[in-house]
Amino acid sequence: MILPLQFASFPNRMTFWWFTSMAYLGWKKPLEQSDMWDVNPQDKTQVHVNRLEKYWGMEMLRMRRSSPDFSTPETARAARKPYQPSLTKALFKTFWSPLVMGALLKLANDMFVFVSPQILRLLIGFVSDHSVPSWKGYVYAVGLLIVATAQTLILGQYFQLSMRTGMHVRAAVIAAVYRKALRITAAAKRSSTVGEIVNLMSVDSQRFMDLMGYIQILWSGPLQIALAMYFLWQTLGPSILAGLGVMVLMVPINAAIAGRTRMLQISQMKEKDGRIKLMTEILNGIKVLKLYAWEESFAGQINGIRDRELETLKKAAYLSAISSFTWILSPFLVALVTFATYVMVDERNVLDAKKAFVSLSLFNILRFPLSMLPMVITSVVQARVSIDRLSKFLRNEELDPNNVKLLASDDVSTKSSVVISHGSFAWGKEEAVTLKEVNVDVKEGQLVAIVGQVGSGKSSLVAAMLGLMDKLGGEVTLKGSIAYVSQQAWIQNLTLRENILFGRPFDERRYQQVIEACALKQDLAMLPGGDETEIGEKGINLSGGQKQRVSLARAVYGNSDVYFLDDPLSAVDAHVGKHLFDEVIGPNGLLKNKTRILVTHSISFLAKTDVILVLENGTISEMGSYQQLLQAKRAFANFLREHLESDDGLEDETDPEAAAIKQEILGEIGLSPQRVERSTSIVSNGSMRKAKNLMARQESTSPRKSLTPDASRSLSLEKAFDKEKNGEAVKPSKDKPKGGLVGAEKAETGKVKWNVYTTYLSHTSYPAGLGVILFYLIHNAVSVGTNFWLGDWADDSEKPERVNDTAWRDYRLGVYGGLGGVQGLFVFLSALILAYGQIRASRLLHFNMLARVLRAPMAFFDTTPLGRIVNRFSKDIDTVDTGLPMNIRMWLNCVFSVIATIVVICVSTPVFGFVIPPLGALYFFVQRFYIATSRQLKRIESVTRSPIYSHFQESVTGTSVIVATKQETRFILANENLVDINNASYYPNMVSQRWLAIRLESVGNFITFFAAIFAVVGREYDWGVEPKDIGLSISYALSVTQTLNWMVRMTSELETNVVSVERVKEYTEISTEAEWTIGGSVPSSQWPQNGKVDFDDYQTRYRPGLELVLRGVNANIAAGEKIGIVGRTGAGKSSLTLALFRIIEAAGGKIVIDGVNISAMGLHDLRSRLTIIPQEPVLFSGTLRMNLDPFASSSDEDLWLALENAHLKRFVSSLPNGLQHAVSEGGENLSVGQRQLVCLARALLRKTKILVLDEATAAIDLETDDLIQRTIRDKFADCTVLTIAHRLNTIMDSTRIMVLNQGVIVEFDTPSTLLQDKKSVFYGLAKDAGIV
Repeated sequence: MILPLQFASFPNRMTFWWFTSMAYLGWKKPLEQSDMWDVNPQDKTQVHVNRLEKYWGMEMLRMRRSSPDFSTPETARAARKPYQPSLTKALFKTFWSPLVMGALLKLANDMFVFVSPQILRLLIGFVSDHSVPSWKGYVYAVGLLIVATAQTLILGQYFQLSMRTGMHVRAAVIAAVYRKALRITAAAKRSSTVGEIVNLMSVDSQRFMDLMGYIQILWSGPLQIALAMYFLWQTLGPSILAGLGVMVLMVPINAAIAGRTRMLQISQMKEKDGRIKLMTEILNGIKVLKLYAWEESFAGQINGIRDRELETLKKAAYLSAISSFTWILSPFLVALVTFATYVMVDERNVLDAKKAFVSLSLFNILRFPLSMLPMVITSVVQARVSIDRLSKFLRNEELDPNNVKLLASDDVSTKSSVVISHGSFAWGKEEAVTLKEVNVDVKEGQLVAIVGQVGSGKSSLVAAMLGLMDKLGGEVTLKGSIAYVSQQAWIQNLTLRENILFGRPFDERRYQQVIEACALKQDLAMLPGGDETEIGEKGINLSGGQKQRVSLARAVYGNSDVYFLDDPLSAVDAHVGKHLFDEVIGPNGLLKNKTRILVTHSISFLAKTDVILVLENGTISEMGSYQQLLQAKRAFANFLREHLESDDGLEDETDPEAAAIKQEILGEIGLSPQRVERSTSIVSNGSMRKAKNLMARQESTSPRKSLTPDASRSLSLEKAFDKEKNGEAVKPSKDKPKGGLVGAEKAETGKVKWNVYTTYLSHTSYPAGLGVILFYLIHNAVSVGTNFWLGDWADDSEKPERVNDTAWRDYRLGVYGGLGGVQGLFVFLSALILAYGQIRASRLLHFNMLARVLRAPMAFFDTTPLGRIVNRFSKDIDTVDTGLPMNIRMWLNCVFSVIATIVVICVSTPVFGFVIPPLGALYFFVQRFYIATSRQLKRIESVTRSPIYSHFQESVTGTSVIVATKQETRFILANENLVDINNASYYPNMVSQRWLAIRLESVGNFITFFAAIFAVVGREYDWGVEPKDIGLSISYALSVTQTLNWMVRMTSELETNVVSVERVKEYTEISTEAEWTIGGSVPSSQWPQNGKVDFDDYQTRYRPGLELVLRGVNANIAAGEKIGIVGRTGAGKSSLTLALFRIIEAAGGKIVIDGVNISAMGLHDLRSRLTIIPQEPVLFSGTLRMNLDPFASSSDEDLWLALENAHLKRFVSSLPNGLQHAVSEGGENLSVGQRQLVCLARALLRKTKILVLDEATAAIDLETDDLIQRTIRDKFADCTVLTIAHRLNTIMDSTRIMVLNQGVIVEFDTPSTLLQDKKSVFYGLAKDAGIV
């Protein structure tokens, strides 16, 4: 819909009448996203971010030019400091025009503000002097109305302009941060975590937005103070200097408070960053926390950070109590000191009604700049902190576009696709060299394999070719367009088809070809919505193999010239790996004419490649074709020999071909058959692996399929996300009948329920809540009393016996001062109690939400995007911590001021009582209209905000793919589009405030008008109107306009901010898993002693309403048995292990371990006694020690022993900090193989009787794989081991093999028995894998 503003007339724009249609619609029904108008073309994010980037670019250029070049003499260089780029300057240059325009409007408004007290002076003169003709009185009254209306209209335009500029600044900052995040180097990425960058976008950009509304007060405040002083001088003469002195004294006090607040602010932001970062990691690794029963340790860490954060907040709250005390007191003190000086200096100085109330209305004007200045200064201080954080981020090193020289695909000057000459690369300019002296020349259409051990730099080499590393020396040239498949598949939260198209046009033929080649046909058939199925965040409803295939399909569909494939075959099953190689990558695949660079651990494909690069310690140790390398008998030959030796030497007569190939290879690399037999017998001591295993081993070294980051989340085949059955998800749009997964974020509609307020109140504690209200009441009553007292004092000027009585005068002054002191005291007390209450509420709300989220079942995390949960912990908790308490204070202030004003006017001019009901009704009607609309707009705004962060987090995880494939522009546009959608609901929300203000201030203006008219009529008809009554009622009426407006804004802001409590409350009521510990049924400390597992007609499903995934499993596993679990994708293999840990609960039947039914015990008692090595190694940022043993319950000796057995001791000893080595977010600073070994070390530390191995050999070279297998055989010899196998040869030496199909056990016997039956399912699987 087009914004009506574009066609609105001038009066229409001035009164915001064009908004009425939306206000009415919002009152009739709750507004929805579809009711929003389109964003104005000049409000588009792109317009502003482009200008900001231009000016920031100029700043950066100045810095580069000024940084000393080393040719100048030493002294000159020292003298010239490099220029520091200023983000403030860049922002000012971008937004100067609206700022200047705003300044002009503000100036006009300030001038009008001072006209009213002058008219008041004339009015009081008019009432006291009966000789003045009546018409003048009416002119004065109308004059008041006109001035007030002009003020209202100007202020409306001024605020509208400021807020809109704020919106532009926020949009520009978000977009600039997003653009930068796609461009920073790997080293810079490590220095700012995802959590911090998200905070830059959410919190810091918001700070600028808030500041824009008030920034003009920086100059207008002092101007108003100066003008007020001038007029006061005219009224009271030099005694005003005493008042000025008080103000000047207040400045350093306020400055000191502001400075201290800033320090607290910085430390609170730091704690908050840490908390959000840890929270994001916890949510990313929640499955692992549950499997290991580690929730309490991490909850403890979060609560530790939170306590420090609250400690800071508490100090800040007490500071703000002091500042509100000085705030209320300063205008009063100024008045008191001025009046006192005035009457004390000279006996002839008499305080009469005119002087008292004109001064009072001027003091009231003073109140605004005096109270706002400290707030604005704090706001500026916060923005300053944000500017520093932003500049630091925006100054991060960017990936140098010249790292790689790009040639067009039709460039005929060279036949090479990828050339590196004398290249040296590091992950950061300051860091150690990762790859040195690299020389590579890949010709067009070649298939190049990169092999090497874990950590030898294979992925780094690919990154260097793509320009993702810092180039320290040498040249890199690429020719043509690029496709990149990363080692850990990156999937977007879109439909499967959109993931494959990746923003390219849909071509049916090509698409089908790709689906076929990437073996996705079958998967599509199993997904509930086919290729329209929505893929959850990080691809949670796909298995690891499926994700890798989708990621490969995305690359293939793009039809690029050069393909970089970082180990894409590791996550898939053997036969699938073979299919992908034959159909896509290999010499006859879809990509046969493209240049392909393949990182692999799979020997069987090496013979079919054109060139093999062997990496060792960051250099290329050998390079050549398969045959050349075999004959050279160097590193590559040794690498092969080790693998062949580790396989069984008993040649099996049935497959002479396999034996022949093996003989040939061993012959080539010079190893006689006799030696083979001797060496192998040591390794495999008679396990039943046949020689055919050799071939199987080669064919299936690839499959390392990681079933999912979360197997539980996968098994999409179980129609898991079928909408009709799935209560949690939203109804999808018409064209997606099935296949949605993530429910839309719930935006509550209608009024915020009362129980939300009572929840907050009860969390602050009832006595505190009531105390605050009571003290506010007393403070306002005293304040009214003070002014009546002043009126009586002014009346004394009419009574000659009191005029010259100094004792009486001192009595008047003393009481006036005393009342002021009492006022200040009660304000201070109420602020202190509120500070106590708000901290208590913040602590409890966060504590309860965290406890509940950590106890939520896995199903909750499957259907709730991370960004949404993080949003509750960052934005909503931030509102509860800081926004809400401030609102409550302001709101109470407003409500009581309005009541006080009405009371005062009614007492002074009782006839005014008749005007109150109609004005009140109008006021009530307008604000209900407004609040209904504003509340929904605010909710839509916060719901459209989440996708900005989700998309951002997603992009940051996928930067390497986005940058390598040159898709930045598309993602930048998507991000800007999301910001525009968010602004489309923010803009009307902002206009609604102006729409309201203009209407409400008109009500206030009429209150003033009637107060004045009644005064004039009262004089004429002699109603006994005293000058002091006029003074009192009009000076109150003048201040009520602002207060009325503030009150509605505060009411609506209170409602909006209470929504945060509502959202937090919603998460404190989500359903939880079973109890962590159950008092009566704690198993003995030795349990399970034997490790015997029995499944008794066991059934389970993932979530209520879905189909069963296990449909009656019966099996008895004896203590110490080694069981291999096999089955095709979706047969229920992972479900079985999840059932053991009760990640999913039984729907029927039971599981008994060592005679104890596991459903009767606490989850932690169960999970802490079992061990799993999950598929995807999850590490948390912290020390290596914390990652192994978060409860710090093991000694150093135990830890070192576990590391030694996990073959990590050498690596960890070589680290400067050893066990205290800092692991970065998600374990990024360890290779995937090393992370897997850390998981093995965890398992060794736990020493439990039952080990579940979700075959975790995904990204491990064969050697490491072998180490793990051997360690498990040695160290867990007496344990029951259940292995979910994706590669059959790893489980051929199991005691028995369990074959699952569609959730039931179809075969369960020893491998040899199963292989003899040619009809068995297992035989079929073995045949596929090439074992038989």
